[in-house]
Amino acid sequence: MEFIKDRYEIAGLKVLMVTYYERTRQQALPYIARHMWKEEEADAVIDLDNEFYEKMQEENMQGCSLESIEYIYTGTIFNRLLINHHGCMLHSSAVVVDGYAYLFSADSGTGKSTHTGLWIEHFKEKAFIINDDKPVLRLENGQWFVYGTPWSGKTDLNINVKAKLGAIVFLERAKENHITPIEVKEAIPLFFNQTVRKLKREEKMDLVLQYMEEILTSTPIYKMGCNISDDAVITAYEKIRRVQ
Repeated sequence: MEFIKDRYEIAGLKVLMVTYYERTRQQALPYIARHMWKEEEADAVIDLDNEFYEKMQEENMQGCSLESIEYIYTGTIFNRLLINHHGCMLHSSAVVVDGYAYLFSADSGTGKSTHTGLWIEHFKEKAFIINDDKPVLRLENGQWFVYGTPWSGKTDLNINVKAKLGAIVFLERAKENHITPIEVKEAIPLFFNQTVRKLKREEKMDLVLQYMEEILTSTPIYKMGCNISDDAVITAYEKIRRVQ
């Protein structure tokens, strides 16, 4: 089967990726490298063959198309390789306002995308979604940044930009809107449940734990109960907003 090998720049990294199917290619188009570099200069190489996708479909994902399986696994490989470059993924929806990225994290189905969608309605052109499902955090010059990547879950809401990390909010549903800061010890299991965990090498897990501690000790962390209303946006923003 024919494939395409292209150079990309994703989360500040040079990525060499092989694709067979249209969805991953289309999602990754905004991340095509703007400057040519040699293949051996790649920070990360994603090269899974079509036989691998067929095997996954046969053994574990019978109800999933090969196109979707490629999209899922290329993202999984990227997020594992990212650990080698002082970065990690957090399962969340990341909205940018005034130059800061605010990450709203929760289990699937809780309503994190609905919540950040309300931010777009409220702030209009002042806000945008940097990634709706799996934004990347990387440390650069002592500052944590949030990046868009091609892998944004069921939607195509991602932008190839970066923004300073403003705050992380762990969401839960509630009738009344309320938000409170939480201690690192309370945030650790919440963060850990929403990042890369299935790692074969112990040293990589150590790195994930190290990054998690660095992020949580240097970033405002909150827990929020919210409903689907404009008041939820106002409640959150007034508490967590950062000024450049």
